[in-house]
Amino acid sequence: MALRYLGNGPYCTANSLSIIFGDDGPGPATIEVLTGSPYGISIHGDDEHTYFTPDRWNPELGMTRALDLLGWECDRSAGSADDAVAVLRRASREAPVLVGPVEMGLLPYIPGLGRAIGADHNVVVVGMEGDLVRAHDVQGWPYVTMPLESLLKAWQADTFAYQVEAYAVRANFRRSRPVDPHTALRRSLPAAIELLDGPESAAAAERSAQIVEAGLTNMQYKYLVEYQVQAGARRLADATVLLEEIGCRRAAAVTDRQALLIGSLQLQLVTHQTAQAAATFRELAPTYALLRRALIEDLD
Repeated sequence: MALRYLGNGPYCTANSLSIIFGDDGPGPATIEVLTGSPYGISIHGDDEHTYFTPDRWNPELGMTRALDLLGWECDRSAGSADDAVAVLRRASREAPVLVGPVEMGLLPYIPGLGRAIGADHNVVVVGMEGDLVRAHDVQGWPYVTMPLESLLKAWQADTFAYQVEAYAVRANFRRSRPVDPHTALRRSLPAAIELLDGPESAAAAERSAQIVEAGLTNMQYKYLVEYQVQAGARRLADATVLLEEIGCRRAAAVTDRQALLIGSLQLQLVTHQTAQAAATFRELAPTYALLRRALIEDLD
């Protein structure tokens, strides 16, 4: 039996949508798994950062997929700062607005940053007071404020490992049809199988092992131990519970093993157990093909 993990975690999209959905939502774990994020590992950027997400995936695509699977719609615009600001000025607690991706390192209320770090993030804007934006930031800052000028600078979307339009904003969230969360999860599995198709994840796990052995740069190290390991383990732990709930026990056994492996990386990396961390990545490599096969068998 999988043990459900509760607590803080780097689910900015899933937590932000959960704030907006309120009691009508299925909770962050279900939303995150529906985005497709657990089903792969990839390497991005010239600086070769490891992401515990599929190669052919990004948060914007994942959010769109999750909304559709859950029967939700919204109005989305992007590309124009003036249009985005007009949407922000209509935001309220009763009609919150989802802003992002924004560059987390440029958000002025986060201590110790003050520069772009390539970290995409979302915030839920609940109103404006003049040119002061008020938002819920699910990283730990409820009702935080920031100058509009600072938000616009963070919102240019030109520092990420994937391409996305600047000033992307979603508003007017509404439920177009009721969908049971378990039904949505079952309907998400063919896309999960597609994301797992091919050698990309196995190759990325092997490359991650080589990068660890060669010596992580400071940014590679920080990104792994301060974000990616916890995100990857959390996604797979949640996927395990949810797959078990819908009867996909073969697949759940594989995601459980993946969660344990990725969770083990935290101590190995922080204590500089280089050989063991590389071995863990290599043990992870074949599990993605195993997961794809297990999902296909569970669906038969």
